[in-house]
Amino acid sequence: MKTYFLLFLSILSSFYYAQNAELAVDAIIKREMSERKIPGLQIAVVQNGKIILKKSFGVANIQDQVPVTDTTIFPINSCTKVFTATAIMQLVEQGKVDLSAPISTYLVDLPEQWQKVTVEQMMTHISGFPELLNVLDPNTGNTTKSEKEVWDEVKSLPMVFKTGEQFSYNQTNYYLLGKIIEKLTGKSFEQFFKTKQFQQVGMTHTLFGDSRDVIPHFAPTYRYRNLNNGKTGGEQKWVNDYYIFPDFTRTGAGLNSTVEDMAKWIIALQNGQLLKTPEALNRMWSPIKMNNGTPTAWAPGWGLAKFRTKHKAVGMSGGARSAFLVYPDDHLAVIVLTNLGGSTPEDFLEELAGVYNPEIIKADPVTFLRLNLKKMGFDKAIELVNAEKKRNPDFKPQEFELNEWGYRMMSKNELKNASEIFKLNVHLFPDSWNAYDSYGEVLLKLGDKDQGIKMYQKSMELNPDNENGKNVLKKLTLIESPKSTSK
Repeated sequence: MKTYFLLFLSILSSFYYAQNAELAVDAIIKREMSERKIPGLQIAVVQNGKIILKKSFGVANIQDQVPVTDTTIFPINSCTKVFTATAIMQLVEQGKVDLSAPISTYLVDLPEQWQKVTVEQMMTHISGFPELLNVLDPNTGNTTKSEKEVWDEVKSLPMVFKTGEQFSYNQTNYYLLGKIIEKLTGKSFEQFFKTKQFQQVGMTHTLFGDSRDVIPHFAPTYRYRNLNNGKTGGEQKWVNDYYIFPDFTRTGAGLNSTVEDMAKWIIALQNGQLLKTPEALNRMWSPIKMNNGTPTAWAPGWGLAKFRTKHKAVGMSGGARSAFLVYPDDHLAVIVLTNLGGSTPEDFLEELAGVYNPEIIKADPVTFLRLNLKKMGFDKAIELVNAEKKRNPDFKPQEFELNEWGYRMMSKNELKNASEIFKLNVHLFPDSWNAYDSYGEVLLKLGDKDQGIKMYQKSMELNPDNENGKNVLKKLTLIESPKSTSK
């Protein structure tokens, strides 16, 4: 009788824990949807290899007020890259790909400077390749050119920087990874993904496509902004967003899915269904080294990478509207998909994970700062960080994460708050040319030209090869002191 009573108490305790966790998640989601103006959202939480929470909120289609359901399909944009990375790792396990091998091992007809770039350097965006998107329509991603014409034009462009010297997020890398997959498998990357990932996992609501494609149960993308058509004033409102991913670029950002399918995929990835060995998974979830020996901010294919001592997390964000994080050591994952471009759910993923393990919030400096600075004021950023570092020696904000956070705020026109984060980055990383470059950019947007110029000048002192800094300073100099023209 005692055994049954203890079992009953255990079941009751688990029920109340799950119920309280769900209420806490609901509160976070509803707050963020309200503040960020998100029309519709799906969330799933995976714990110990099982989906323990799956919920839908809001509307998928604003025009007709169609509610979000479990089968609503959302674009996941650059989250597609983790599927491409997994496909490459599957080929690694088959002995067909060596991550350290130069791209010329697998592909021919490449510019000479490209040929020594390794597969893993492409996967972590330190290749230095020119950007494929620069030869497409900057507003929609469309093109009237053939794939060959686009590719020939990209190859004619100069390298952006010496391979391994810098990080630059770049779609050319994933275009080329797709070409490697196709050459070594004899199949289109779309077919390879279907047979080796989607069908293996039972992802029945995951498919390639963009705004041109007819996708059932689809949540179109919106943006919340002032569409004033050249007129002054006007109120912010939801507007339709139209985007195109030419089929040959879709290894970088072409998939659409649901949180349930994404959760199934994460479970399969961790239980050996997609990759056979723990070594392959660990390699994909670990940084590589830059030329100077420092680790990359990315893991191969995984851009939301938090390589900390406790509560390591890896994941990806896409289109500033869909994101997920996996916590391998905590046996936890959180996935959030939205239909609002610019909603940046990556900002609150760790807070959601903290519902299930409060130590995660303490381990993540950006989440700690976001929650506290919203109450204290962002002008207290340096003061708060200095105090927390004294209290907690493990509190170590990372330059890349702070920089990404600052730019996410800039994209939402939160310029003053962003400037305080960039100022914090300069304070913490005074030898980083990129920190000064970013701080200079936001100061110029705020109209502080004198301080902005000083930041760019400091950036150039630290890195004379900073092309962005050169161009900005040149432009500002020309504006202030226009050259006389001879007649």
